[in-house]
Amino acid sequence: MESKGKNIITLISEIIERRGHESYLGEGLSMREHMLQTAFLAENEGGSDEEIAVALLHDIGHYTDEFPEDSLEKGQNNFHEDCGANILSGFFPETVVEAVRHHVEAKRYLCAVESGYFACLSEASVNSLNVQGGPMSEDEVGKFEKYACKKLSVKVRKWDDAAKVVGMSTPPFSHYVPVLERVLITREK
Repeated sequence: MESKGKNIITLISEIIERRGHESYLGEGLSMREHMLQTAFLAENEGGSDEEIAVALLHDIGHYTDEFPEDSLEKGQNNFHEDCGANILSGFFPETVVEAVRHHVEAKRYLCAVESGYFACLSEASVNSLNVQGGPMSEDEVGKFEKYACKKLSVKVRKWDDAAKVVGMSTPPFSHYVPVLERVLITREK
């Protein structure tokens, strides 16, 4: 693996170590706990390395500092999905980048097409859904269904929704470093 790949993993690890204790947008757990739970759920379902990487990194855009941490709670979209995808672009395969970019749209999509999905959302997730545009329109659904990353984005979204369990035991970030390295190695071959 080239040094730039090692550098991005080190940077992500340092960010999560330094800021991972911050609250997860009105939920009862930290951002680190949420990210690790999402990866743990993907791993437990037999997810591929790319699926686990997306699950782990889907909310990395919350750490970009361009927007206040509580912007979603204040009704302002922080576009963390785009920020996260931009951070990962050039280091991770396009499938990882695009699934991170579209995981918020996947929530909007599921609210529009899956009966009962809205009822599984936490209060904080309902609030962010409203800020992020609400359920998709019919035209937006059609566009989303054409994305190559649609299936992965929807999987990650469902893991994301389930990864809000206070006190759930998960492996530490270091457990997922080899997964991230394998995904980077795949990109750099």
